[in-house]
Amino acid sequence: MPITPFLRGQAFDPETIEIMGKAFLSTCEALGLSDRTDAMNKLVAEKVIELAQRGFKNPFALHLAAMAEFESDSISDAAAPIRRADTMS
Repeated sequence: MPITPFLRGQAFDPETIEIMGKAFLSTCEALGLSDRTDAMNKLVAEKVIELAQRGFKNPFALHLAAMAEFESDSISDAAAPIRRADTMS
């Protein structure tokens, strides 16, 4: 599944698109995403594009940074009920 449909007219050189594409695929695979219509694919693509715009130029580093973002989001989401319970006492 290519990243190009998610670029929405943003201009990147071919090398950067290839790097983002590799990072996108490896991140989707690591997250167990295979359905191209899954909304999570769009979130992964947006994160990979954002990180590439911030200067990540290595596909493995870009993949790791994207995974770290999603893992920290998962930890925050999992901790939310705990934080709410703490404020109720």
